[in-house]
Amino acid sequence: MPDVMKLFAASRVGGRYEHSEFPPTADILRKRSQKGADEIWEGRPKWRSTDLHRAARAGHITMDVTALDMNAAYLSALKTWLPIGKLVHSEGNHHDPKRSGVHLVDPGEWSTPDLPSPLGARQQPGPLWITEPTLRALIRCAKMDLCNAPKIMESWTSGASEGLLEKMRRALATVRDEAIANNDSVTTEYIKSMYSKFVSTIGESAANREIRRPDWMHTIRSQAFVNLWLKAHKAHKAGLTVVQMSGTDELHVSGAWREVFPEGRGLSQVKAKNVYTLGGNE
Repeated sequence: MPDVMKLFAASRVGGRYEHSEFPPTADILRKRSQKGADEIWEGRPKWRSTDLHRAARAGHITMDVTALDMNAAYLSALKTWLPIGKLVHSEGNHHDPKRSGVHLVDPGEWSTPDLPSPLGARQQPGPLWITEPTLRALIRCAKMDLCNAPKIMESWTSGASEGLLEKMRRALATVRDEAIANNDSVTTEYIKSMYSKFVSTIGESAANREIRRPDWMHTIRSQAFVNLWLKAHKAHKAGLTVVQMSGTDELHVSGAWREVFPEGRGLSQVKAKNVYTLGGNE
């Protein structure tokens, strides 16, 4: 395949849905300037346990911490609910799981200090525009009594599918697995560049003139951040101590993490990046 868009086109042959490649862009998805940003909050994590670090600095605790790396985070995030056609505006506190888009919500108060919120590093209170994965994560958290339920104020959504990118994702994952098994670093890096370029150019980038879906770009990025949050929640539920979460793919935990996560380079596996002592020489 010469480039990722050719692969995407091939993967959509015979697809159940005919997606829109250049739907009208809602104002909230338009950049405010050439190098600026739009109004969507993706929920990128930047969190560390303030209680643990405060206790460590005071000399009250010492713990061994492993920084875990989630493999091919954006490749895994291609499996997400994407809007198929033009986004349509609606108002009211109602979520339709068969639709996807962006939502203006008043998020519920986060009440779990030893876990980060799916909203990531946001400090400013009040309503904000979020994507479908972040909304679904907040609704799920509310059902688990981790926070109050978010209130949806208005939405821009379309009928949705979780399978729009699934054939492409599986093809890339299969070739990636084969390349890793054969110690083929060239192919591994090529696969990484393909899915990374797809995510980074499907918005308003001039580098991709075959599609313009900023809603897809935000949704995929947000799904990667939600996937990392789900790993943090799994670690917390299994009894590990969640110390830090950052970027797209980094989770710091203390405890027997190999009993919770399989180790390796596969999509469902994690690998250790670094081991350090909290309360020692950080």
